[in-house]
Amino acid sequence: MRIHHYEKLWLIIGSLILIIFLSILAVQTFVLDMGPPSHAETIDPQSVRESELFANTGLQEVGDKEYEIAMIAEMFAFRPGDLEVPVGSTVHFTLASPDVTHGFKITDTNINVMVVPGHISKISHTFDESGEYLILCNEYCGLGHEYMANTITVK
Repeated sequence: MRIHHYEKLWLIIGSLILIIFLSILAVQTFVLDMGPPSHAETIDPQSVRESELFANTGLQEVGDKEYEIAMIAEMFAFRPGDLEVPVGSTVHFTLASPDVTHGFKITDTNINVMVVPGHISKISHTFDESGEYLILCNEYCGLGHEYMANTITVK
């Protein structure tokens, strides 16, 4: 059986594209640690507000320009409210919901997380540019969904 040279060319091109895409996926996963959330940590949705992790939902400095914050996404607000961090800060967000599924989207960043009741979502971001970043719920969560927004001010 003889394969035409155009078929060989397309097989080579298709194989190269597949190898390139898999390489990009491997670099993002293993080098840049950009895997999808695993939902490995769980929490009873009824006890989110009383849990030790979410009892102090404020911005806490854990290092030089490094902060942690535990946030509760509930109808129809993010707790705590608006935040302020210095330029160049890395913020580690820990999120939970006691009621329904919410979204956690920070505009002008690559942060977009689903906050599912019973699971703890974690994500980090370094804010290199000053300005105001809007936090939105991008999963419909009820009649007051459009009011669910906060801001992060980076100075």
